[in-house]
This record gives sequence, C-alpha cells and structure tokens, in this order.
Amino acid sequence: MAEDLGTTQILLDLLNLDGDNKARTDEDIFVGQTPKQNRNRVFGGQVLAQSIMAATRTVEGSRPMHSLHGYFLRPGDPNQNITFGVQRLRDGRSFSARRVHAYQNGEPILSMITSFQEPAEGLEHHDPMPLNVPDPDSLPTTAALVGHLDHPVAKEWAFERPFDIRHVTEPVYLAGDKSPIADSAVWLRTTSAMPDDLSLHRAALAYASDYVLLEPVLRAHGLAWVHPGLSLASLDHAMWWHRDLRVDEWLLYVLHSPSASSARGLGTGQFFNREGQLVATVAQEGMIRLPEFGKN
Repeated sequence: MAEDLGTTQILLDLLNLDGDNKARTDEDIFVGQTPKQNRNRVFGGQVLAQSIMAATRTVEGSRPMHSLHGYFLRPGDPNQNITFGVQRLRDGRSFSARRVHAYQNGEPILSMITSFQEPAEGLEHHDPMPLNVPDPDSLPTTAALVGHLDHPVAKEWAFERPFDIRHVTEPVYLAGDKSPIADSAVWLRTTSAMPDDLSLHRAALAYASDYVLLEPVLRAHGLAWVHPGLSLASLDHAMWWHRDLRVDEWLLYVLHSPSASSARGLGTGQFFNREGQLVATVAQEGMIRLPEFGKN
C-alpha cells in the first residue's frame, strides 16, 4: 500500500487520549487533541473516534464496541482540545454500556451511548457485497481529482486526510452528478499501516464513516460539495460493528439516502471487506440548508 506515515500518525495521535482512571468524579476524564484543520468547526468523525477511544479505555477485558448512538449538540471549536467524560452505566455478564460526553468550555458538543460485548457464537448472515465493483487500484486518488486546485479545502481533501479514498461512483467534489441517484460508493483505507489494536481500527472506521455519509443526499439532487451557500452539519450518528476489520486494508463503503425533507437528509452506509463480508453499518441525519430555499 502507499505509505504516508504523516497523515496516519495524525490519526493515531488524536486517538491517543491523555488521562487515566484516577481523574474521575462519576465520570472518567480524558483529553483529546484537535489537529490543525481548514474548517471553522471540528470534523465530526474526529469527535466520534475520540469518544470511542475514551469509552474503550474504561472497559476491562476483551469486549469490543459493537454499537454507538450519538447526537452532535454544538459545533466544536477547532482551536481547542476536547475533554471527554465517560460514565460507566453497566457491566454485565456479556455486555458493558457507557455514556460519553465530549466537552468544550464546560458544555457538551457530543452526547453518545455505546455498548460493548464479550465475543460469542451465534447465527450468521449478512447482505451481499455489490457485484462488479471496480478494483480500488484501478480508480483515481482524491489527489488526482482535486489536488491541482489552489484552495485549502481541496488541498486537505487531497493530501491531509489519513484515508485514501477512491470513488466508485462519479465524484461530486466540484460538480453534481449528471444522472442524479441517491446512491454512492467509495473504497477507502488508511494511507499507511495501523497497529494491531482492533479498538483503534473500529474508532478509525467511525472517523472515516463521517467523510461521505451525506454525499448521496447531494447526489440525488445534482449538487456538489462546493455548491454556493451550501450549509451542511451532522445531527446524529449511529453505528454497528458486525465483524473484526482492519482500516489499513481496502473496505468498500456503499451509501444510500432513503429520504430528505425539512432541511434534513438521511444517509446510510455499509462497509464490506475484500472478502465480501459486511463488517459495519452506519446511519446519520444531517442538516442541509441551501440559499435558494431562503431561511429555514
């Protein structure tokens, strides 16, 4: 795989939270750094991933996270680090539950409940991976698509993300899809190898899940990410991990938007590994405001 140790190291650094279990009231307290970024709010995937790592630090033994349900309450300030408070709701025979609040200036910017499960035997089935998907190595990189543009956001998309993203469907960075449909697909993986700690891989997948999850909403209406006056923000996020995975190996991210209404759009996604196994499912609703609809 192509090696870009710098961008992957940025991801690993933000997942390495400061704090320990001695700093607590009814919460375990951790602090996560916010890397420099070309936006006026913290990337939602960062807050999700750091919240996952904070919750994971409070769970004993070999119980991986299998689900989360969270709400983005306030935009995060990209010039400040984030404090995470983890409340231990329950530790049962098979499951553990945690509530995580991500704080800035004493106010929560994200509220999340997570669940962990002891590995167990049970029924097995999953949706099939789509057929006839082109190989990721045959597709252009984001750098090839927008790296030539003299714009800080384009440079971030092309060179500063810790994930290599290859679009199966027509990219909508600069122009809307000429035949609008509410579906998208990308291949993605980290730009270099990750440690073997599978909790890091689950957190990193949550980070990456926020990149293009609402893209099918834009695609369905022939819109591009650079549409003048477009205002888009994540409202909530739900995610389920079904099987172990590695984010430094190619994963196919298949996306769909079942609905948009009232200045909100819903996106759903499925992650498949190269063997065709469904490894995770995600859903998110976002606020999508456009100037042509006036104030809403």
